[in-house]
Amino acid sequence: MRLSISRDQILKPLQQVAGVVERKHTMPILANVLLRVQADEISFTGTDLEVELVATQKLTAEQLAETGAITIPCRKLLDICKSLPVGANIELSVDEQKLIIKSGRSRFSLATLPAQDFPSLEEDAGAFSLNISQRNLKRLIEKTGFAMAQQDVRYYLTGMLFEVSNNQLRTVTTDGHRMALFDAAAEAEASDKVQVIVPRKGVQELQRLLSDDDSTLHLTFGNNHLQVTLPIHSGKKKDDESTIEGSVSFTSKLIDGKFPDYQRVLPRGGDKIVLLSHEDFRQALQRAAILTNEKYKGVRFTLQNNELCIQANNPEQEEAREELAIEYQGDNLEIAFNVQYLLDVLNVLEGTNTKLILSDANASILVQETDNQDAVYVVMPMRL
Repeated sequence: MRLSISRDQILKPLQQVAGVVERKHTMPILANVLLRVQADEISFTGTDLEVELVATQKLTAEQLAETGAITIPCRKLLDICKSLPVGANIELSVDEQKLIIKSGRSRFSLATLPAQDFPSLEEDAGAFSLNISQRNLKRLIEKTGFAMAQQDVRYYLTGMLFEVSNNQLRTVTTDGHRMALFDAAAEAEASDKVQVIVPRKGVQELQRLLSDDDSTLHLTFGNNHLQVTLPIHSGKKKDDESTIEGSVSFTSKLIDGKFPDYQRVLPRGGDKIVLLSHEDFRQALQRAAILTNEKYKGVRFTLQNNELCIQANNPEQEEAREELAIEYQGDNLEIAFNVQYLLDVLNVLEGTNTKLILSDANASILVQETDNQDAVYVVMPMRL
C-alpha cells in the first residue's frame, strides 16, 4: 500500500470514526482503525463491536500508487495528522508491517496489525426503511437523548426507542423518573407500527455525525442493526453549495428487548394548567438549584392563583425562594420535583412560554411548549 494525500483529506474521515474507537480494550485491534486504499478512494473503519463507522474519502488518480489494507493505532495516527501543518502533504506506505508516514522533513513509523483480523458487524437484511431529513433526525435525538438511563438493570432503558408509524418517526426515552417524547415527519415503508431500541453509544455517535441541513437520509432497520450513510461535504463552495467529497457509513447494533408501554405513563386528565414564561422559569430554577440538597436536588412548588412559589433548602438550613407570575386559576397545590430533571427539559424546549399540566401532588407533571405538540415531557414528583 502506498499513496500521497493531503493532511486535510486524511484528517476529516479519521476524525469521523475516532469517536467510536476504544482507547483501552481487551482486544488490542479495537484500538486500531482499518485503513483501506482502493483505486478511487481511501476508507477508515472503526468499531467497538456495538457501533461501526466507515468514513470514505475520494482520491484522484495521481494520489494512488498502490492499493492495500492495514490496521493502525487510531489515536496516534490522528494526533500525528493534527500536529502537521494545515495543507501539508502526507505520504503513506507499508514496510515490514509498519506504516511509514512522511511529511516534509517529518517521518513516523507506526505498528500495525493485519487487516484480515479486524472485526466487522455481521450483515443484517433490512426489515424496513425510512427517509428523513438530517435536520429532523438531529432534532429527534437532541430533544429526547437526555432522558436515557445511564446505567440500569433494565438494559432497554439505556437506549432510545425509534417508533415508526404513519409516515412519522417518534423517539422516546425514559430512565424511570422522567420521560421524553418527540415526533417528526418521515417517509416510512413500514405499514404497521414498528419499534426498535438504539443503544446509547449508537445514539451519541449518530448525533455527532448529523448536521442541520435538509438533505434526506435513508435509514435501514434490520433485525439486529440500524444502518445509515451520511455525506461528507467539502468546506469549499461551488455554485453556492458545498460539494460531496466522501461519506460516512454508520451501523449500530439494536438492543434486544421490549421497551415499556410509554403510553401508560403519559398523565391523563390533568385539570391544573399553568402557563408561564419559559426563560423566567428556567432562570428561577437555576437559582433555586444552588441551595438544594446536593444528593436529592429537590425543589417545592406552591401553586396558587396567578403565582408560582419555588422553594429549595439544604441540610445547612439555607433556603432559596423564587416567586413567578403565571397564568393559573385553580385550587392551591404543593408538589416537589428534582430540579435537574426540570432543567433538562427546559434546556431543550423552545418558544416563549411553557405549559405545565398537573392533577395532584402524587401525579407526574406534563411539560410542553405552548404552541408545539410535537414534544412531550413527563417528570415524576418526589417527596421532600
